[in-house]
Amino acid sequence: MNISLLKKLTLAAMFAAAISTAQAALKVGDSFPDLAGFKLEGKLPDSLKGKVVIVDFWASWCQPCKESFPAMNELQKKYADKGLVIIAVNEDEESSDMKDFLKDNAATFTVVRDAKQKLVGEAGIQTMPSSFVLDATGKVRFAHSGFHGAETRKEYEQQIESLLK
Repeated sequence: MNISLLKKLTLAAMFAAAISTAQAALKVGDSFPDLAGFKLEGKLPDSLKGKVVIVDFWASWCQPCKESFPAMNELQKKYADKGLVIIAVNEDEESSDMKDFLKDNAATFTVVRDAKQKLVGEAGIQTMPSSFVLDATGKVRFAHSGFHGAETRKEYEQQIESLLK
């Protein structure tokens, strides 16, 4: 086998692997994976059964993540008594990066860390922040890529209210 053909086959295999990984990303209608199976650092809520859940993926270096935290705090305050749970999944490799971020960006919702990025990989996260809004059965009903200020906050409110009905 010549080197040129070997290079082409290697590139084709890498491309096929990238496509299959991209196709594995969570999408609307999928069941969200069980968070307990990912050895996340931090305490998860005791039960998510029957709750509307936002799972928000973020990183300390992400400017839009800083902008999203106040909105998440407001959503938590407004809808927690009605059945909303927000879980922010940090993907920083170093816990100190996450802790430094949280000193300046307080969270009134659950924060866990996926240092090995296993959940990040299974969810197919490409953009920070990215989030999934889950219905009371754990199915992905809405997905968000990025945070676009008041526009995204309004979308969250509409989606949460539709699922709490």
